[in-house]
Amino acid sequence: MKKIVLTILCLTAVPVAASESVVEQMLSSYRDQGAGNFSEARGKMMWSEKHIRKKSGRQVSCATCHTTDLTRAGSHTRTGKKIDPMAPSINPTRLSDPAKIRKWFKRNCKWTIGRECTPQEKGDFLLFIQSK
Repeated sequence: MKKIVLTILCLTAVPVAASESVVEQMLSSYRDQGAGNFSEARGKMMWSEKHIRKKSGRQVSCATCHTTDLTRAGSHTRTGKKIDPMAPSINPTRLSDPAKIRKWFKRNCKWTIGRECTPQEKGDFLLFIQSK
């Protein structure tokens, strides 16, 4: 029984550690692109900041689909498709793949803000998401 528990603990710890190193790599890349000091508080503020979509005139924020509680599942407002929790503490694979992080930043920033996020904004968002 102890071996099983130890094995489970080891397997669940690896993705979290991996996501932390991926986040550090991404933050370093954003610094190389000219970003300054990153702020979890700024990321949290931006998460709920409302933006008006040009096509529909609707107000949206990251929380519109992902919810304000990153430990809970969300759903896409247009398609209704379930979105797994953003919090790495609940979803250890969330910040583990740099290609997925880049893909979703590009897509979601354009959909929500109407433009790509800056390296500074991406870093602030990553710190906020990683803290959950």
